[in-house]
Amino acid sequence: MKLSDGLSVILKGHLGWGKCRQDCFIGMLLALVRLKHINLTQLALAFASQADPKSRYRRLQRFFREVVFDYDAIARLIMAMFDWSDQSYYLTLDRTNWQWGEKNLNILTLGIVYKGTAIPVYWLVLNKRGNSNQRERIALLQRFIRQFGRSGILGILGDREFIGDHWWQWLSDQRIPYLIRMKENQLLTDRQGHERPVRSLFADLKVGQSRALRKRRRIGQQWVWLSGLKLDSGELLILAGNQRFQQPLGVYGLRWEIENLFQCLKGRGFHLEETRLTRYFRIKKVMALLALAFCWAHKTGEWKHKAVKPLKIKKHGRPEQSLFRYGLDYLTDTLLHGMPDAVVQVRLLVLFLWPPEKIVIGEQAPGAIALME
Repeated sequence: MKLSDGLSVILKGHLGWGKCRQDCFIGMLLALVRLKHINLTQLALAFASQADPKSRYRRLQRFFREVVFDYDAIARLIMAMFDWSDQSYYLTLDRTNWQWGEKNLNILTLGIVYKGTAIPVYWLVLNKRGNSNQRERIALLQRFIRQFGRSGILGILGDREFIGDHWWQWLSDQRIPYLIRMKENQLLTDRQGHERPVRSLFADLKVGQSRALRKRRRIGQQWVWLSGLKLDSGELLILAGNQRFQQPLGVYGLRWEIENLFQCLKGRGFHLEETRLTRYFRIKKVMALLALAFCWAHKTGEWKHKAVKPLKIKKHGRPEQSLFRYGLDYLTDTLLHGMPDAVVQVRLLVLFLWPPEKIVIGEQAPGAIALME
């Protein structure tokens, strides 16, 4: 079975498109992995077709202009790729933005914290500059909950943008724990009814010191647990949660993994900011293509690290490459230099579809598949 045919079988039940459109999507997915670039002009050159490059480019333009995406179906596919149906996880919420000409492109992304990165599940392209509002955040979480429920959510993590009475109250009403960073000058109301900046509770901390308060404090209309850390820069990192976390600073540190995702989608991977598409609905479709390519590459990197050659750990304690880049380099090299061996093509299909924890090394366990180099 050819790789493209195998991908077609896998995606047929998820995308809901006819053969022509599905083939175009798969062609773009493979071209994206070969090229490591989402710019359509460049993507058309790596797109497998007998047509001339201009015709290929116009075909890609029509695809993003005309094809309707079912983002719930894509989210279900991504969740199935990692088999998260019976697992617990932290969600993280953040934006990535850039400017192309006079257009400000701004994408609010909801991801699942996973092995040093975040796996994108839902995203919303904001028709504005700056921060998301509370209604937009709630809409994104509601969509996730409708599809996957709330029982697996250990908590949602967010930076200083993600504050607000209505938003926090909605999360508490939904029984979703949150841990959100606050601005140092955010006002709290003390027991005498006086307002003062939240930094006053942590002003005595020295660099590297932290403190978790033993009683809740009132921020706006919400009663929250507060913790703080004095950073090397002298700045205070202050966290608010609607429940007491045993290690709030350690848990919040997982939030940074979504920054790694954005770096992979941009300069360290697929160069999202160079897409040159500026229509909001088309950018949202591009994100779906990038999300699937990212998941495929990350899963491939996990397999290579586990089964073929473990990544070296440098003196600073981090691996020499991210799992994403390790896997992407392997996929790119394999696709560019041909795949005469059917075993190689089956391997890539397994890496796309099969959850990483069910790919075992050596003797096959029940419900798992053995996959070697």
